[in-house]
Amino acid sequence: MKGSTAFLLVTVTLLFVCRLATGEDTTEFFMDFLQTLLVGSPDEIYEGPLSKYDVNADARAAMTELKSCIDGLQPMHKAELVKLLVQVLGSQDA
Repeated sequence: MKGSTAFLLVTVTLLFVCRLATGEDTTEFFMDFLQTLLVGSPDEIYEGPLSKYDVNADARAAMTELKSCIDGLQPMHKAELVKLLVQVLGSQDA
């Protein structure tokens, strides 16, 4: 589990840093990416938040592994993450 957590942290950090470098809205990208990661399919990740980027085979393999870890969460834990995301998205609209 430590490896999965570390991997998730590294992935999120890299995505955030890449978005900062491009000057795009990091919050919007991050929330879209996280939402798709939680409730979407791997294909939806590439067609949605990552559609602007050329994702190489190793990154795709890493993303598939990350998605697998998230899909392996207990349903109650995944539901709580979705609730948290909805709460954060709601607070941005206010």
